[in-house]
Amino acid sequence: MKSSYYCQECGYESAKWLGRCPGCGKWNTLVEEIRSSPGPLPSFAKTPSKYQPFPSIKASDKERLTTSFNEFDRVLGGGLVKGSLVLVGGDPGIGKSTLLLQIANSLASSSGPILYTSGEESCHQVKLRGDRLKVNSPALYILSEVNLENIFASIEKLSPKVLIVDSIQTIYRPDFGGSPGGVGQVRECTTALMYLAKSSDLSIFIVGHVTKEGAIAGPKVLEHIVDTVLYLEGEESHSYRILRAVKNRFGSTNEIGVFEMESDGLKEVPDPSAKFLAERVANIPGSVVVASIEGTRPILVEIQALVSSTNFSLAKREVLGVDSNRVALLIAVLEKKIGLHLGGCDIFVNVAGGVKILEPAADLGIALSIISNFKNVPLSPEIAVVGEIGLTGEVRTVSFIEKRIEEVRKLGFKRFIIPENNLINLKKKEMGIELTGVKTVKEALEKGYL
Repeated sequence: MKSSYYCQECGYESAKWLGRCPGCGKWNTLVEEIRSSPGPLPSFAKTPSKYQPFPSIKASDKERLTTSFNEFDRVLGGGLVKGSLVLVGGDPGIGKSTLLLQIANSLASSSGPILYTSGEESCHQVKLRGDRLKVNSPALYILSEVNLENIFASIEKLSPKVLIVDSIQTIYRPDFGGSPGGVGQVRECTTALMYLAKSSDLSIFIVGHVTKEGAIAGPKVLEHIVDTVLYLEGEESHSYRILRAVKNRFGSTNEIGVFEMESDGLKEVPDPSAKFLAERVANIPGSVVVASIEGTRPILVEIQALVSSTNFSLAKREVLGVDSNRVALLIAVLEKKIGLHLGGCDIFVNVAGGVKILEPAADLGIALSIISNFKNVPLSPEIAVVGEIGLTGEVRTVSFIEKRIEEVRKLGFKRFIIPENNLINLKKKEMGIELTGVKTVKEALEKGYL
């Protein structure tokens, strides 16, 4: 039998062993796997499908299964679509199994039998965790199994509405070579589960381990097979957890749900803006509130900056919660266009609460927080800002400005600094809050806000 070498990080295939993977550049990640063709597909994958005229196909929101977790349903696009395959990833211990066990209990109470398959824990261990989470639905069934054929046999007997596989790296197909968790086994098991989901309208969740860089472990094709990819994010020092959709065939991408980890499991945070700003201290230099959009939801977050003289020849740049390359670009703009001498300063930027801001609309907030701390002059606690900054120092238009204004007004802020073009094109001028339009970062400073 022939063998191939697969990279455990990116799935790159090679005919011989290599010390460094040509695909991702990682060292000592290629492992040998015996080439073998998988056995026959299960009976459900052999049944031929019938083609249908497009207008005759019926699809509506009624085909979704909803849970008691509105934050979870929001991320999925309104609920769980029947026959969908959802991949859930996240760091070890972040709460993936906890969240899915709570979701399984909720679905079992409202939709019928749910099968939770654990390849890492025994049924007794799952029971201990379930008692802590107050899981008590009689329609929730627990199976401790790693053999995919035995899992399929249990599905045929139980006919569940939803299947949860925790985790895909522990499951194996006995008719396919390679060890559980290997690239080939992960790919083949996921493909078989995809056939099952599409042929039987069974909704399936699979839990995937992540690499040190935060990507799903195994071949990249794994993310292409599934319908939805969810990442559960959070910092160990914070109780908040962010569920983010990075791929969703049935809803918006980059949508987020906010949860808080408590002793009895994950709890929803319906108003994350108030939570993230609850511990904000007013009149502190370097603190600025930014109105961000995550998916379709506006969220107010506090951006903090600390600027201090360096004791080394090379100044430090430490960034948490925003793109470090974006911060480096903004520092260069501030030096060139504002005249700040930041080359001899250590600069630290942080988003309070452990949340990550991915959109460039936070640029103005980052820039003003750096200027505020550098000059040791606080920004008014009644002001929130938003705006993307270009290389020439201009403040560019952002999207969903009405949603941002409404969120800022709801949280009690008196003034909102926005791009000039957003203010000009605003259909409703009276929004119950003072709006100030700026064209450049320098104009924001000249108007007396610092």
